[in-house]
Amino acid sequence: MASSSKRKEESHLLNGAVKQSTWSKAFSGNAVWEEKDEFLDVIYWLRQIIAVILGVIWGVAPLKGFLGIAIFCAINAGLLYLYFSSFQQIDEEEYGGTWELTKEGFMTSFALFLVVWIIFYTALHFD
Repeated sequence: MASSSKRKEESHLLNGAVKQSTWSKAFSGNAVWEEKDEFLDVIYWLRQIIAVILGVIWGVAPLKGFLGIAIFCAINAGLLYLYFSSFQQIDEEEYGGTWELTKEGFMTSFALFLVVWIIFYTALHFD
């Protein structure tokens, strides 16, 4: 009971307005991010979602080799760049520059992509 009342208190600002959740801010353009880490967490988790989706697609469509890896890197970096530069329109310098935002969570999403891709490819196309 105490944790639910604490959450209700945290969801209200001092002026009585309701605080917008992280994911609702993530899917609304030009959102205001009070904390730097909150936006970086959104970037990180969006990368993980993209990695799983692309891993499944690459595994179902029998894509192999360097071409699959290169296309994943281009799509992953490109989608997130468009997200933070065009959709959210944040000041990249506030977060350490474009490169810092582009590489945020990239290696973990790459590893997740490889695992999902290998599992689906092996399950569907390996004799």
